[in-house]
Amino acid sequence: MRLGVIDVGSNTVHLLVVDAHPGAHPLPATSHKIDLRLAEHVLDDGRIAASGTDRLVTFVQECLEVAEDQGVEELLTFVTSAIREAPNGEAVLAKVRKKTTKELLVLSGEDEARLTFLAARRWTGWSAGKLLVVDIGGGSLELSLGTDEDPDVALSLLLGAGRVTRERLAEDPPSPATIKAARKAVRAEIASQIRPLAKAGAPDKVVGTSKTMRSLARIAGAAPSAEGPYVRRELSRADITETIARIAPLTAAQRAELPGVSASRAHQLLGGAIVAEAAMDLLGVETLEICPWALREGVILRYLDHLDS
Repeated sequence: MRLGVIDVGSNTVHLLVVDAHPGAHPLPATSHKIDLRLAEHVLDDGRIAASGTDRLVTFVQECLEVAEDQGVEELLTFVTSAIREAPNGEAVLAKVRKKTTKELLVLSGEDEARLTFLAARRWTGWSAGKLLVVDIGGGSLELSLGTDEDPDVALSLLLGAGRVTRERLAEDPPSPATIKAARKAVRAEIASQIRPLAKAGAPDKVVGTSKTMRSLARIAGAAPSAEGPYVRRELSRADITETIARIAPLTAAQRAELPGVSASRAHQLLGGAIVAEAAMDLLGVETLEICPWALREGVILRYLDHLDS
């Protein structure tokens, strides 16, 4: 069957269309992505401005039209921290529902971590043993660890690349003092939350997901996306530390000229790198492997599992 997933994130509205069946590898058919940058429409009190809501309605309508043109039989939709954390998130969703007749499902941070872990587990297989997944989104950081398809530990921290940038790295470029303060705050927050992971024991394999991780790996010399998803791509903590030193003095426009960095995400690359470095350091991870499957694929796999049950 042909499935579609609309993912409303902090940066983009992304429609992924796949041909999928229970027990089979979901085959991507098409992808339609729109730069929403919802975080730029957040007011001082955390509410999403009317301009952001209107753009979201327009983009969801566009995705629905593309899904219809692509012959999608079942369309799954979800939103993450950008709307989940907004005080007026329910009102935003109500307006989308009224204008498009489509209900957007709000995933909790733990849901994000568990679904992303499911996708990573299916990609890496059972031979990976105890698996640790590090996923850096625009609004939150998800950490999950376990030996099965459902992780033993699933954490969500408000340390997404976009959030850290907006709250702690607003200058372009930020000063050394600002960067130092941001690194200290990020490390303190992660350190205060990771005890469950430490108690669960050391992983046999560590993977990273998300555009932030892929961009950092690409800057460090990993193969470009054009070479396909099956090429092994790795990212070391030393690479991230070197990248931070390299990009810290650059403006967002200058970062956008680096390989694998899009103009729409260049401004938050430093924030994402700071989070990645801190998470890997505090979890004792020297190198991780980039996993091409993440939350969208996890949503698809969970849906297919329910069909097969």
